[in-house]
Amino acid sequence: MTTRRSFLQQAGLLTAGILIAPSCMVAKADTKNIGIQLYTLREELPKDAKGVIGKVAQAGYSEVETFGYSKERGFFGMQPKEFAALLKQHNLTAPSGHFGLDSYIGEGNEEELKSYIDGAKEVDMKYIIAPYLGQQLRQSASDYQRVAERLSQAGEACKAAGLQFAYHNHDFEFQKFGDKTGYEILLSETDPELVKFEVDLYWVVRAGLDPVELFKKNPGRYELWHVKDMDKADPKLNTEIGSGSINYKQIFESAKVAGVKHIIVEQENFAMDPFQSIAQSYTYVKENLI
Repeated sequence: MTTRRSFLQQAGLLTAGILIAPSCMVAKADTKNIGIQLYTLREELPKDAKGVIGKVAQAGYSEVETFGYSKERGFFGMQPKEFAALLKQHNLTAPSGHFGLDSYIGEGNEEELKSYIDGAKEVDMKYIIAPYLGQQLRQSASDYQRVAERLSQAGEACKAAGLQFAYHNHDFEFQKFGDKTGYEILLSETDPELVKFEVDLYWVVRAGLDPVELFKKNPGRYELWHVKDMDKADPKLNTEIGSGSINYKQIFESAKVAGVKHIIVEQENFAMDPFQSIAQSYTYVKENLI
């Protein structure tokens, strides 16, 4: 089975994530659309990217979140204008994308960031998201401080281009360095207007934390939610939303505090047909959470 981390290492990409909605009141007001992180369908996309996008729309989704873009490969083998046309054909939008930023964060690769900004704008994205931090970039508190500085600089560049920058978590950010976690450093040492956070709710819960407490401590920073459920028998596995052990109804009650604007479903492993799975998760989110 291909894991996210092994895939990223093999492909030289950085990605991740999912999203879910706010409290009933806020969800209906601010998060009418349900999106999917296309990493969910990473095994199917290389076979028939255009067909996959069509099936995502058929499952009910109105938004997609991309991963793996490069200037050379484009979006899943399509250059931005072609990908944008495909989305429009299926009444889909792509408000956000995961872009591999290790070389920017670690080496200051400005050209790579610029290429991401250009690609994002061509498909009318609103968010550029750092999906992952390579292990070499996160060995100490000072490392996280340097990362925070680079995220802020990326936030400035995105703002100048009319975009919003955001950071997506896993569980490693919650490791403590002294009295602070890496995640706390990133939150405290970045400008709330320049750097938003895409909270991956599964990874927060797996790290032993309560997402609602994060929202209360950092109101308005979590404009994107990655929503994936935790398998009841094996917490290391995902399952369809509403079938696992995460109490999403309770989490959604804090949507207004979090400031969520985009709900993004993600799943990294399947016990059923992937397209049946994403349709089931969509239905649960729409009928029970927003």
